[in-house]
Amino acid sequence: MRIANRRAFHHYDVSDKLEAGLVLTGAEIKSIRAGRASLEGAFVKLKEGQVYLVNAYIHPWMGARIEDRRERKLLLHHRQIQSLIGVTSAKSFQLVPLAIYFKNNLAKLEIGVGRSKKVYEKRQVIKKRMVAREIERELRGKS
Repeated sequence: MRIANRRAFHHYDVSDKLEAGLVLTGAEIKSIRAGRASLEGAFVKLKEGQVYLVNAYIHPWMGARIEDRRERKLLLHHRQIQSLIGVTSAKSFQLVPLAIYFKNNLAKLEIGVGRSKKVYEKRQVIKKRMVAREIERELRGKS
């Protein structure tokens, strides 16, 4: 099961990707396997030398007493954390959660390092997509 942040590439220009482990409870793992989670509105925060996933929704599993939007710690190597601190503090880059997936039965989070797109950049992407659709529609109509 792969839970993707579908709006991330619309709002951010992602330049680099990174894989991190997630510290989760058993009930949260079951909910993610069932596809009952969302990264809508979630973000990655650096706090006191640690990295956290904030505001990610994971549906409580059958009466489990967990908070659905709590901060979840990410597992990264010390060098990776230091490089993320350097990138986010020096430039106008942000850490964006892209997807939650399973790899060898372990929950992983794909983090993107990107900068926010301006409104005109978003409009240009939408315009290019519309033009490509119309060209495709014309080509299908002629054959």
